[in-house]
Amino acid sequence: MWPHHHEGVRVGVIDVGSNTVRLHIADGDGPVCGRKALLGLGDSVERYGLIPPAKLDEAAETVAGFVTEARRRGAEEIEVLVTSPGRQASNGELLIRRLELASGVPVRLLSAVEEGRLGFVGAMTAVRGGGRKPVAVCDVGGGSSQIAVGTRRDGPAWVRSVDIGSMRLTSRSFPDDPPGLAELADARAEVARCFDGIVPPLPMRAYAIGGSARALRAFVGTSTLSTEELEGAIEELATMPAAEVAIRADCELGRARTLTAGAIILEAICERVHVPLEVVRRGGVREGAAIELGTRRLAA
Repeated sequence: MWPHHHEGVRVGVIDVGSNTVRLHIADGDGPVCGRKALLGLGDSVERYGLIPPAKLDEAAETVAGFVTEARRRGAEEIEVLVTSPGRQASNGELLIRRLELASGVPVRLLSAVEEGRLGFVGAMTAVRGGGRKPVAVCDVGGGSSQIAVGTRRDGPAWVRSVDIGSMRLTSRSFPDDPPGLAELADARAEVARCFDGIVPPLPMRAYAIGGSARALRAFVGTSTLSTEELEGAIEELATMPAAEVAIRADCELGRARTLTAGAIILEAICERVHVPLEVVRRGGVREGAAIELGTRRLAA
């Protein structure tokens, strides 16, 4: 059911998330270019309930610059996607208008279900096999987390989104660096509260996409995250300064500061799907959106 390429069409997708704004350019041969900028819009939403004017300006400037880059690299179709910051901020509509005005390209606010579905599509392009077997794809973002369960052949049949992400949980539970062991119990209780009632269909395999999962893969030194490995990583992360985490996890300092929270959310997901999480290096919302954008361009 899922196309794995979009022939010769070159497309650009700009993903405006809670932690970062990312540019993904791809064509029929795969990824062409990737860029990212750490803006932390979700932190502003968590603190103030909205995106302040200075952050709106920064987001608009960043997106406009990425659109210019995509055009310079030959993208025939360009789309801007806004995820949890647009859904959670009281001035989310203003963010959309500012991005449309600055970029001159379509800006789409993804619903939580759309975000989970696109993540599933993108992940399936990066893994092999299992056409009829149920699989789960989980994505821990900065402001929200998605779980989608389905098959490669038929797509996701069950999608849920939870309004807790690595940045949100860090703001609520981990004000210090390092986070501290004493704060872990409260953070886990907050995640359990947010995931209350989330009972996914049991998959044969589960995949983790997104920046937190990739950083944890580097931190623990394995591509599969079990509950035991996540528990051990959380204990280490809670007592390690972010600067050291950034080196070991090969990630930016901003990502390192939220990695303890990201690991706790992934631990909760792993407990619910009852199988280890296999970290996908590439493949997620942006890749799924690029496939659909290229497909629409060919059909036009």
